[in-house]
Amino acid sequence: MIRILSFLLALGMATGVQAEPKANKLFGAQTGPSRHAPMPIGSYNRGCAAGLVQMPESGPTWQVMRLSRNRAWGHPEMIEFLQALSVAARQIGWAGLYVGDISQPRGGPMTSGHASHQIGLDADVWMLPPRRLDLTVADRERISSIPVRSADQRSVTANWTRAHHTLLRSAASDDRVDRIFVAAAVKLEMCKTATRADRAWLQKIRPVPGHDTHFHIRLKCPRGAVACQTQTPTVAELSKGGDGCDETLTWWVTDYLNPPKSPPKKPSGPRPKGARDYTLSDLPAQCREVLASR
Repeated sequence: MIRILSFLLALGMATGVQAEPKANKLFGAQTGPSRHAPMPIGSYNRGCAAGLVQMPESGPTWQVMRLSRNRAWGHPEMIEFLQALSVAARQIGWAGLYVGDISQPRGGPMTSGHASHQIGLDADVWMLPPRRLDLTVADRERISSIPVRSADQRSVTANWTRAHHTLLRSAASDDRVDRIFVAAAVKLEMCKTATRADRAWLQKIRPVPGHDTHFHIRLKCPRGAVACQTQTPTVAELSKGGDGCDETLTWWVTDYLNPPKSPPKKPSGPRPKGARDYTLSDLPAQCREVLASR
């Protein structure tokens, strides 16, 4: 593996930036973490991570799903957070949590799926309440989570329960959490049912397409993580009393689903790079050291 990586890096340097191998191929080939102190490097969708640790496959209140992906690596603070949240899930009546993707062993862009999850501070948690925590490896590849929003995307389904609301409130109330991505219908339902006296945490619940069967937790950069870039908020700050339950949210389940029927505009200029287009030159310089670590 190291010999192959060295050859690919040398090839890129010898023939110019255009010939550099894709970063997702390099990071996707890593099977273990770098030998560094834990450090998220860069941003959530353009970076890598040093010294990640692996979430144990099973614990008293959790199981990691889709083990074949080898994406259960995170910053120690994320692993600690998920384990604590799984205890909170037990307290609301679930058996615990089914944990989805966190990051690759050294973070970085992925060969499939997520554009983010690159620095060990993003994690997916299934909406499916676990009934048992003794799933086999084969079970974890076979079963799927459940959708909690309707087919027309405007409302939640019977799969959504008060326990889901309580679990998300618990996660969002943690100071380490920057934001949590859910389906727009879920955010709308939570805005309707949250009490007037307890709404500040709702600011962190953000509607984003593609989060029908899981919720996506994003932590802030940990204290002392000097190479990490925390995302800038996009809705009202907590200090201003915003909860994100305004006309912008309503747009997600009205105009967003019924865009004007006008001819699509042809994009001008080159297509912007996506996560799977990045080469090492597009990532922070420290990511070369992360890859080279033995």
